[in-house]
Amino acid sequence: MSLHLTSLTLSHFRSHKRAVIGVDSRPVAIFGPNGSGKTNILEAVSLFSPGRGLRRASAEDMTRRPEALGWKVSGHLHTNTQVHEIDSTSQSGASRQVRIDEKPASQVALGKIARVLWLIPSMDRLWIEGTDGRRRFLDRMVLSFEPSHAENTLAYEKAMRERNRLLKDMVRDPNWYTALEGQMAQAGAAIHAARKRTVARLAKAQAGAETAFPTAELELTSTEGTMPDTADDLRDALAESRFRDLSAGRTLVGPHRSDLYGVYAAKGVAAKDCSTGEQKALLVSLILANARALAEDISVAPILLLDEVAAHLDADRRAALYDEICALGAQAWMTGTGPELFAELGPRAQYLEVTDTDGVSKVTKT
Repeated sequence: MSLHLTSLTLSHFRSHKRAVIGVDSRPVAIFGPNGSGKTNILEAVSLFSPGRGLRRASAEDMTRRPEALGWKVSGHLHTNTQVHEIDSTSQSGASRQVRIDEKPASQVALGKIARVLWLIPSMDRLWIEGTDGRRRFLDRMVLSFEPSHAENTLAYEKAMRERNRLLKDMVRDPNWYTALEGQMAQAGAAIHAARKRTVARLAKAQAGAETAFPTAELELTSTEGTMPDTADDLRDALAESRFRDLSAGRTLVGPHRSDLYGVYAAKGVAAKDCSTGEQKALLVSLILANARALAEDISVAPILLLDEVAAHLDADRRAALYDEICALGAQAWMTGTGPELFAELGPRAQYLEVTDTDGVSKVTKT
């Protein structure tokens, strides 16, 4: 058995006025011209997991224009034990609503059923751009192992927003900070511990695999030096940092200041100093390691979304990637401009052609 979709229906979602897609558990190769709506299909599949999807877009941005009627993405998700009917909807720009088996559900509940990982072109510059992107990348991997990470993150960010408001208003009375810093300390320590566990899991998954992709050594760092490990230590650090935080008008200590440092292990070169192709290969290696580790945990490979995955990969590495996906038994949804980019997959995959006519995407199974 594998985690996979057998049906996917898009209604007024992005460029798709209506698309009904039937697939099996094999990888799905999606090809067509740039701008035809291929990535929109991957974004729809990403909504079978918690969060704002692979583009981190608002619900309003996902609706088809100019109608702006709202949108719906639905499908049948097969797990090891059963089949779930899952719907995500948004009406007139309202926030996304989730239903599992016709019952309203939280996104946390969705994360306990579906595990979806993705790699998209905007991540290609992950190692050379700001820390925010690397934290998001790491947190998506943490979420795949520990869905409760979302609740801890929300709790931490809510308390930090309230603390930052006090700092901007130059409130100096410590009584206003004590409760908030206690909440931040509890959630922040849990966030940091989950990230450390995930980095360790990825290291183990890479070390135990025979793969054509390079091993990425990862280290969790902080722009403030050392991130406190325990809730008590983080609470003390927040209290000690109040004077400095008042000057800055924001919180300068905590897991929101953490960073992910990567090294190309075989060469001993920092990921940020590697070539474009090497940086891409390191990202692919991490996604595959995440998938292997998850498969060990839940006895099934996650769904993979790989947008323009062939970019910066030569033919040999492309073939190796497809072999690893098939060996995992993962349903990988992949995009490319032409079918030749998936030639090494042959009959191991199913193929969808996406075309665009007057701003309306059309999906054809080939």
